[in-house]
Amino acid sequence: MTKNANINNLLIPNVSKLPKHSKVESKDQQAANAAEFKSLLSDHVVKKAVPSVPKLPKEKEIQLSIHAAKRLKERNLEIDSGEFFKLKSAFNKLQEKGGQDSLIITDKAAYIVDVPARKVVTAIDKNNIVENVFTKIDSTVMV
Repeated sequence: MTKNANINNLLIPNVSKLPKHSKVESKDQQAANAAEFKSLLSDHVVKKAVPSVPKLPKEKEIQLSIHAAKRLKERNLEIDSGEFFKLKSAFNKLQEKGGQDSLIITDKAAYIVDVPARKVVTAIDKNNIVENVFTKIDSTVMV
């Protein structure tokens, strides 16, 4: 072999051994994802476009991550006013105690939260809490 052939073998990988993508979304799933994206986008645009809606003070806001919103929908969980006030109270307690990445457990669900950002990261319904392992949590509060 020549010197150039050795160099080419080192620089050009054998692409025939690369793993193939096994997940291909159907057209129905793609359409559903597009519709969900449009809905989320329009909600965001409407909220940004309406200047008359007063912004809540930082200590009263609770945000949902996109992942948490998706999990709530998948698991048929709804944050009603009672659940909202439980979460708000839990966030305030966790902030006072210095919580960062925390677990909030209510009678309906468990929520993994980012306390400084006041954001719900994900949600698990009450029936599935037992089988889950929660990692990288520095504090837990039950309300």
